[in-house]
Amino acid sequence: MKAKLVAGALALAMISGSAQAGCVGGALVGGVAGHFAHHHALAGAAVGCVVGHEMAVNKKKERERKREEERRQWESTHHH
Repeated sequence: MKAKLVAGALALAMISGSAQAGCVGGALVGGVAGHFAHHHALAGAAVGCVVGHEMAVNKKKERERKREEERRQWESTHHH
């Protein structure tokens, strides 16, 4: 079972950078949780990857939104 989890983690680590965001961490957490939930480590890793990636994408979008908002505020106060 450990060998499958390690192989899955290595496969996830090879995913391209943009798709990888949050996936590896989520997969590790999900794999461990799945292992303790009736030995479903691979299913947990897969779900963890998807959830982790989605959270990372949302966090990036929020940072970009805040950065754009700050830029607009700065321009409105510094341009006469």
